[in-house]
Parts: sequence; structure tokens; C-alpha cells
Amino acid sequence: VLREAEKLVAAGVKELLVVSQDTSAYGTDIKYEASPWKDREVRAKFLDLTRELGDLGAWVRLQYVYPYPHVDDVIELMGGNILPYLDIPFQHANTEVLKRMRRPAAQDKTLARIHKWREQCPDLTLRSTFIVGFPGETESEFQDLLDWLDEAQIDRLGCFKYEPVAGATSNTLDNPVPDEIKTARWNALMARQQKISAQRLKRKVGTRQQVIIDEVGPSVAKGRSKADAPQIDGSVYVSSRRPLKVGDIVTAKIERADEYDLHGTVAGF
Repeated sequence: VLREAEKLVAAGVKELLVVSQDTSAYGTDIKYEASPWKDREVRAKFLDLTRELGDLGAWVRLQYVYPYPHVDDVIELMGGNILPYLDIPFQHANTEVLKRMRRPAAQDKTLARIHKWREQCPDLTLRSTFIVGFPGETESEFQDLLDWLDEAQIDRLGCFKYEPVAGATSNTLDNPVPDEIKTARWNALMARQQKISAQRLKRKVGTRQQVIIDEVGPSVAKGRSKADAPQIDGSVYVSSRRPLKVGDIVTAKIERADEYDLHGTVAGF
């Protein structure tokens, strides 16, 4: 992984996305065995890999990270090239729904950890995905999810309506949720999240943010802040009197925010 990342950075890549099915479980299959890297041995462990990636000079964005206890240690690395960004698939907030999903069901403890992470790293951006309409989900259980979102203040959120998948054990569960209720809950959750997103982005107005440029236009370029993964999160639209190139990392003064995007001017112009 480190050799591949080093080659990418040497070729001019400015941002590395660490993507896997379960990034924070990296190395468990080989018992975190160490391998030679440069002048030292490095363990195949999430923390060690992240630390080494951060020394290569590119932005490093961590995605699909399950919140195992050792994730807490990685928060301390954030702020430089390790972006203050975690993509954690929480899926739901109600304990009974999570049990039916066969997922860890301790979201109260998760809330406490989120608060601790943000104390350690105030600029931390959290992205997550959730499922509504899982078999047996009651109106009360769905309300628990909405209440949890109000408390957790997730920055970026994706939501799916549950659909049966061939071979899934959930196909045998009782009380399927009707499609019209799934749709209503999806709309309600996205409306709630839109308000949360708008409130959190509004706090960035007046700040200066580093922006990596993805597209350039005659007077406005489209890019992303450290809080935005490509294709799935928001964008930052920046005005500049000097020409910008794709891949440039510039500092922009944020002048306006809407529900999902920021708008600003390249600092100094």
C-alpha cells in the first residue's frame, strides 16, 4: 500500500483516498505483521499505515472506517496531511434495528466518542450512511434515528431505502416496511439532514479553507475542501482573478454557504 501511494505522489497525485471494505480492520488477517519500509519495520495496522501515509506529502482521506476502539488513536494524527475526515457507516441509531442488522448496537457510546473526537479535532468532518425501512423498523425506531442525528450532527450523510438482496439473511425477517413508508422516512431523514448540513456549513462562512481544484471555468472554479470527498460530498466554488489549474490547492475565503456547498474567493485576490 505504501509503495503504491509513494508512486502516486511521485506522479503528481495530490490526494489519496484510503478505501476498503473495512479500513480500520486493516492487517487483522495477517496479525498486523511488520514489513520493511525505507529504513524501518512498519506494522500492517490502521494507525501505522495512516501515520506513514501522512509523511508522503499528499492529502490522505480515510473512508469506510468502522469505529473500533483503536480509531480513537488515529484522530490524534489529523490536522496535517491526514485530513480531519472520517467516513463511518453507522447505518442506524436504534439498538433493536442494529441488532436485527447484526451490527454493533451501542450508539450512546458512539455519541460520546463523537463528542470526544470533536474535542480533540474541532475541524473533524464526519460522513456516514444510513438505511431506512429495514424489516421491522417501527415509527418509534425511526424517530430514534432522527433524534440521534440531531445529537451527532453528522456533516455529510447518504441514505438508502432498504431493498432485499439475494442471499441476505434479512430476507427472512418479519414485518417488511411498505415502500410508501420507506419513501416517506427517506424524505424525512434527508430533510432533517439538509438542515443540519446547512447549519454546520454556515459556521465556515468567514473562514479560510484549503481547496483542491477539480474543474476550472472562466472565472469560477469548482473544488473541494478537506471536508469533501470527491463525487459524494459537497463542493467549494471559488472566484479567482488568476488562472487556476486542476489539482491546484489554494486558500479560499468562504463568503457564502448553502445546504451542501460553499462559495468563496481565492485569498489575496
